[in-house]
Amino acid sequence: MAESLLTEFQTAYRNLELGPLLDQKDLDRFRVDYSGNILAELEQLIEDSDTADSKVIFSGHRGCGKSTLLATLSRSPVLNDRYVVVMFSIADTVENSDIDHVNILFAIAVKLMRFAETSQPPIPISQATQDALYRWFAEQTQTDVKEVKGEASFGLNLLKLIELKLLTNASTRKEIKQKFERNASELVGQLNTIAATIRTAAKKETIVVIIDDLDKLDLAVVKPIFKDNIKALCLPGFHIIYTIPIAALRDKEILPMIQSEMNDRIIRMPVLKLLPKEEVHQPNAPLNPEVLDILCAILHKRIPAHLLDRQVAERLVFYSGGVLRELMRIATGCCRLCLLQIRRESRDNTVERQDITIKPAILDEAVNNLRNDFALQLGKADYGILQAVYNELMPDDPTQKEFLDLLHGLHVLEYRNRKAWYDVHPIVVELLSDRGLI
Repeated sequence: MAESLLTEFQTAYRNLELGPLLDQKDLDRFRVDYSGNILAELEQLIEDSDTADSKVIFSGHRGCGKSTLLATLSRSPVLNDRYVVVMFSIADTVENSDIDHVNILFAIAVKLMRFAETSQPPIPISQATQDALYRWFAEQTQTDVKEVKGEASFGLNLLKLIELKLLTNASTRKEIKQKFERNASELVGQLNTIAATIRTAAKKETIVVIIDDLDKLDLAVVKPIFKDNIKALCLPGFHIIYTIPIAALRDKEILPMIQSEMNDRIIRMPVLKLLPKEEVHQPNAPLNPEVLDILCAILHKRIPAHLLDRQVAERLVFYSGGVLRELMRIATGCCRLCLLQIRRESRDNTVERQDITIKPAILDEAVNNLRNDFALQLGKADYGILQAVYNELMPDDPTQKEFLDLLHGLHVLEYRNRKAWYDVHPIVVELLSDRGLI
């Protein structure tokens, strides 16, 4: 029985891995639909645009389910019937600290060609056109074609090598940046040529590119991209969905630029509200039953009900603040503690235990571990901001850098009614209580 219990918790632990549901198999196993309206809004901004080159900003807290939703959007029969739809993660393409507007645009070019090569069947681009495009890629990345093996799949192998250079080779990124930083229009011109070639060969209306994981970048990296170089990001002649950190939409310099250049095409994915604004700090206030059912269903698709009963699951949901990433992090911590307990008892040759489950004490320990992680990132000034947010459900200055950092780090969560409001992460609330600040 102990071996069976170990296996069950190992499976649950793996099911809780922090990552989006990108494969159809994972979507079928784990997805719980809770964001249909957001999906419809994104489709609407693409389908009903009066141009073939709209640019959309998609934002939300890290771990609120954006990547999974975008993966679902990329498979939309409605979009795929009309457009060539290409989704990729910038984090898998360019080293995070070195991401800028130039290598974002260059990455789009690489991913479009990669899509054309790997589609089943491949998109039928003429050999002469392919050769010219591949020569261009090789020249920009100083890639010796002799490095590329396999004539039958020359193009794909070349693209794989270039992708590896973009991700790992700082000198390649520097060369591309120096060439196109002051002349982005030349890069965009080639990008538009690639897109038009693929669109025509595929017999589709236009291209839709979805760029994930820009929202995971530090704000210091995001600002020069979306403030200083947003015009370049809007130049490509096809639809693009850019992700962006939620804190960036509170920056008084970034937001006006996005609103102006992208015609206010901004979609925000809200955190699921467990409590209405007027009841957030009331003792024993009942959680929203609809949201509770959704988040418990997400948990029980990954953890069998006999290992996590409903009462403990509801407490776990409360501590998540309605953020999927936090739900997974807390549940992962619980499974890890149970796995340690099973191994400890097996090693000590104690009486076989069949009742190891995620009990309240296990949840408390997992939450305490995360609380310590949150505390390590906080200074005295941060506690003052958190205290104000807790008391007023709004910071004194929502554009203050220190507040934006807390929002980016999930110490503060943004919720939406008619207007946005804020609350302190439920686990961080206990840090304020320990200091006598609430």
